[in-house]
Formats: sequence, C-alpha cells, structure tokens
Amino acid sequence: MIRTIAVTQSGDLKLDLAIRTLMAGDFRWYWIDFTSPSDEELRYLKEPLEFHPLSIEDCIHTLQRPKLDYYDDYHFFVAHSLNPHSLQKEEVDLFLGSCYIVTFHHHANQEIDDVWKRLELAKSPAEWDPSLVLYHVLDKIVDNYFPLIYKIEDILNEIDENSSGRSMEALLEDLFDTRHDLLSLRHTITPMRDLVYRMINSHRLSGILARKEYFADIHDHLLKLSEMAEASRELTADIRDSYLSMNSHETNRVMKVLTVITTIFMPLTFIAGIYGMNFENMPELRWHFGYFGALSVMFIIGISMFLWFRKKGWFK
Repeated sequence: MIRTIAVTQSGDLKLDLAIRTLMAGDFRWYWIDFTSPSDEELRYLKEPLEFHPLSIEDCIHTLQRPKLDYYDDYHFFVAHSLNPHSLQKEEVDLFLGSCYIVTFHHHANQEIDDVWKRLELAKSPAEWDPSLVLYHVLDKIVDNYFPLIYKIEDILNEIDENSSGRSMEALLEDLFDTRHDLLSLRHTITPMRDLVYRMINSHRLSGILARKEYFADIHDHLLKLSEMAEASRELTADIRDSYLSMNSHETNRVMKVLTVITTIFMPLTFIAGIYGMNFENMPELRWHFGYFGALSVMFIIGISMFLWFRKKGWFK
C-alpha cells in the first residue's frame, strides 16, 4: 500500500496524490509512505523516485543494522521499531531529501501512523518539513521502547520478590526468558543510539542540524534506555546467582543431614556386622540376653551421637 501527503506552497494539505504528480507539481514538500508494498509498488523506488540500487536492496532485504548512508541528493536511514507483543525488531527505512521524505516498512507501523495522523490534524502544516517528520518518527519509535523496558523491570521485581511462592525452576525459566528479552532490547537500543549520535554530529544533514537539540533529546532517551537495560541485565545476573546460591545451600544442607544420619548408623552397622558373622566361638551368641543387649548398646550409641551432633548444630 502506498499513501501520500503533500504540503502546497500556500500551506494546504493534499492527500493520496500520485507519485508522479508529486514529483512534477510545485509543492513545498511531500511524504510518501510504503506499507507492505507489492512487487509492482516496489518498482516506484527505482522509477520514478530513482533511488540508488543499494538503498533499494536494503529496503527489500531485512533486517539491516540501523545506519545512515549518504547519497548525492538524499540520505538513507535504517531504524528499528519493536513489536510490543513479541519484542521482534521491525525495520523502518527512510529516504530524506530536501523537499520530501519517503518511509518504507514491511509491517504496519504504529509510530508512523501516529505521526501521519498528527500531520493530518496539524493546524499549520506549513511549519512542518521532512526533517521534522523524521524527528517525530524516530521520537515515537524511541518513546515506545520505554514501556517494554518498564514491563521487564516489573517482571524482574515479581521474580525477585516471588510473592506467589512459585518453584525455583519456574522462576529461573522466567528469568532466563527475561534475560533473552533484555538482550534483544540491547541489540536494538545500542545501534539506534549510535545512529542518532552520528546524525547529530554530521555536517551533511542541514535539516537535522537546524533541530539538533530535538535529535539530541532522542539521543539522551536512548542513553537512558541503555543504562536501564544494562541495570536490568545486571539485576538478572544477581537474581540468578542468588537463586543458584540458595539452591546450592539447600543441597549442602540436605547432604549434611544425610551425612549425619550415615555417620550415626556406621557404628551400628559395624556392631551388626560383627555379630552377623556367626563364628562358633563367639561367646555373646549363646548369651540369653545377647540380642537385647546388642540392641540396647546400638540404641545408646545412636541416641548419644544424635544428641552430640545436635549440640554441635549439625541439624540447623
């Protein structure tokens, strides 16, 4: 699907004009949006828009790393939005010219839809320009990272508190899933941060330099997101180490109890082994109270060792 919006010299909006009409007309600037384009619609990138084959190839073959490429009469940007449900990266490609901006994406994009509606409802569209559209799109994309990382922080707090009393195995499974989500976030945020940093420090992007403070604000948000993602990742490592330490402590406690029980039964087994040999010249075998005597000795030894280990704190 292709949709267009143009601002005339008088500041009026024109919607859904043909691409050739936009290029041939006398407009202040225009915006073309490609959403899940068909093969026939893809040809417009080559003719009549005449974009470089390399940038067209980057649009067709996803996922490219967020980047900025300079061409003679336009600049090409690759940005990543995140699906709020699956945390999957979705590529957004942008062509920025002096009097136009072209957005290209293979999936429906909420951020671009929001900016599109905002432009349609703008009281003074003449104050907009392609660089401002680029700013609003990137700002929306970055702002939508925050709810995702806040959600991960809430999940980590629930895992850390474990108020529901879930098993350690279930908590660790959720913890490792959360670490994987954080890794995906970091692989998106860090390249986007580098992209915006390059944009605000490039002298070839005059429209962006005119609004450098706005794009610097996006960069600050990305820095904050990077710090939050790194802090959450460190927290997952601390929670993981804590649970593993608790598991190791519980295992050691069980092994200690089993060792004490084994130690108590060792002399009892020794006595039972001696009197189980049935040699003919063992005097105790013919003693009338030998059986009860042996049991009494074994009982006294067992109780004595149990009380001694308990006094030493081995059962705590």
